[in-house]
Amino acid sequence: MTAHFKPESVSLDQLKVGTRASIVSIDWTLLEESEACRLRNFGFDEGVTVEPLHLGPFGRDPLAIRVGRMTVAIRRTHARAVRVIPTA
Repeated sequence: MTAHFKPESVSLDQLKVGTRASIVSIDWTLLEESEACRLRNFGFDEGVTVEPLHLGPFGRDPLAIRVGRMTVAIRRTHARAVRVIPTA
């Protein structure tokens, strides 16, 4: 699915730690097939709630992201493909 960016959306790598957000789109074309499969297996999909928990050393990789009740580590480049809208 091609991502349609909404003006109020931000990429997941730009979301502040502790801010919950809803995934509005994922640009699967920015990811290799194995990377896209991994994110899908972790539950990344439109409408899913995510929350960054920790950043790697000095703001680098990996990012610890809560997806549902699970915590996963993803690379910043993968997080850039995920567009989110912060939720209240």
